[in-house]
Amino acid sequence: MENFSEDRIINDRLEKLQKIKKLNIDPYPNRWDKDRVKIVDAITSFDSNEKIKKPQSNLSLAGRILAKRGMGKVIFFDLKDQTGKIQLHFKQEESKISKDFLDLLDIGDIVGVDGVLFKTRRGELTLDIHEITLLTKSIRPLPDKWSGLKDSEIRYRQRYLDLISNDDSLNIAIKRSKIISSVRNFMNKKGYLEVETPILVDIPAGGRAIPFETFHESLEKKLFLRIATELHLKKLIVGGIEKVYEIGRLFRNEGIDHDHNPEFTTMESYESFEDYNTVMIMVENLVSSVAKEVNGTTKIKISEDDYIDLEPPWERLDLRESIITNTGIDFLKYKSSKDLASVMIDKGFVADPKEAWGILLDRLISQGVETKLIKPTFLLDYPIEMSPLAKLKPNSLDIVERFEAFVLGHELANAFTELNDPIDQRNRFVEQENQRNTLGDEEADRLDEDFLISIEHGMPPTGGLGIGIDRLVMLITGQDQIREVLLFPQLRTKK
Repeated sequence: MENFSEDRIINDRLEKLQKIKKLNIDPYPNRWDKDRVKIVDAITSFDSNEKIKKPQSNLSLAGRILAKRGMGKVIFFDLKDQTGKIQLHFKQEESKISKDFLDLLDIGDIVGVDGVLFKTRRGELTLDIHEITLLTKSIRPLPDKWSGLKDSEIRYRQRYLDLISNDDSLNIAIKRSKIISSVRNFMNKKGYLEVETPILVDIPAGGRAIPFETFHESLEKKLFLRIATELHLKKLIVGGIEKVYEIGRLFRNEGIDHDHNPEFTTMESYESFEDYNTVMIMVENLVSSVAKEVNGTTKIKISEDDYIDLEPPWERLDLRESIITNTGIDFLKYKSSKDLASVMIDKGFVADPKEAWGILLDRLISQGVETKLIKPTFLLDYPIEMSPLAKLKPNSLDIVERFEAFVLGHELANAFTELNDPIDQRNRFVEQENQRNTLGDEEADRLDEDFLISIEHGMPPTGGLGIGIDRLVMLITGQDQIREVLLFPQLRTKK
C-alpha cells in the first residue's frame, strides 16, 4: 500500500513537471543570480533593524520547501536551508506571482524567493514573497513531517533524508566538522606538523586487527588497507620531524557495535624526547579545549541532574590496582591463559582458555573495569603482552608505559612511551608472529621489516598517541552510538 501511494505521488509530480516545462520554466536551472542571504542571518538582521526601527529591506532566500499550507487565497510555506527555517507568505491579491504556478510546487522542491520580512499577528517571523523561482523540482516525496524519519535503518542508509528531516542529525554533522577543525588547530598551535601516510600498505602492522586486502594489477602484488598510521609516522620521527600527526581513516575487518565501525577516523601523534606523561597532559588539554570551543563549556550532561567535567586534571588510576579493586583478580598471579581464563570464569566473566593471555586480560578490563570509568580517567601501566609497541617502565620486566583514556565507560585514547630499542622491538614482533601461528590469533601484530630497519638507524625517545575522532565526536555531541556521528556508516546489504 505504501509503495502504491509513493508511486502515485511520483506520477503526480511528473505530471506537474511537464506542466512547468510547458510554462517555459526550467525546473532545473544552472544557477540563481541573486545575492542570497542565509536564513539565520535574515532573522538576525530583522531583529537588529526592529530594535532601531529601521524599515525592513527586500532580501533573497533559498532552500527546500518543508511544508505548504493553503488558506483560501493565502498560502504559507516553510522554507529551510542549512542554517534554519522560516515561514513564507503569499497572498494572491497582493502579488504578481501566479497561484497556478504555486499549485505546481510540492514539499521537497528547492526554490529561491525574494521578499520582505514581517511578523504575523501571532508573532511568527515571515517573509512576504514578491518573487519565487523554482530551482529544483523534487520527484520523490520526503518523509512525513509529523512522524519524521525515525527508522534507524532508513536514517543511516539514506542519510540525506535524515539531514533534511532531523535537525539533530544536521547539527551533529556540523559539530563533527568543527571538532575536527578544532583538533587540527590545537595540534598546529602546539607545533605539530600534519602529514599524510599511505592507506594501501604492504604489511598491515601497528595494531591488533584483521585487515582488508586487495590486489594491485600493475604491481602484481597483494596490498592491505592500513589498520594504523603508527609505523609510518614513527619513520618520520626517525627522519627528524620531531612533532608529527595525522588525522585519517583506518580500516579493520571487525564486528560492528555501538563503538565500532569497520572504517573509522583517528588522530595519531608522535613527539620526540617526551614520554606518556607529556602525552597525558596533552590529551586532557586537547579534549577540554575542543569541548569548550565547540560547545562553549567543558561540562557534558549525562542526565537531567548530573554532568561530568572534562576540565583537567583527569583522574589517573593504576591498571593493576583498578582490576583488583573491581574484579578481585591480580593478573600478575595468573600468568598463563589457562589460569587467567579459569579465575575469570570463576568470577563470572566471559573467557576462553584458548585465547592469548593479553586478549583475555583485555576482555577482563572491558567487562570489569571500563564501564565503571564514567568521569574522565587515565588507566596507567599495562602488561607487556598487551602492548608490543610500548616501552617498559624503568626497572620493570613486564609492565610498559602505556595509558588508555576513558570517559562515560568508553575508550577515547590510547598512548605509549614508544619502544625505540630495535632489538627488543624485533623480538616482540617475532613473538606476535608466533602468537598468530601457534594460537591462531589473526589480530596479532605483524613484523614490518622496513620499520625495524628505520628504527635501527635510531629513533629518539618518543611519546605517541592515538585518539578516536568518532569517539570524541560521540562524547562532545552526547551520542552513545557511533553510527549517529558517521554520515555513512557501514550497513548490511539491503535485501
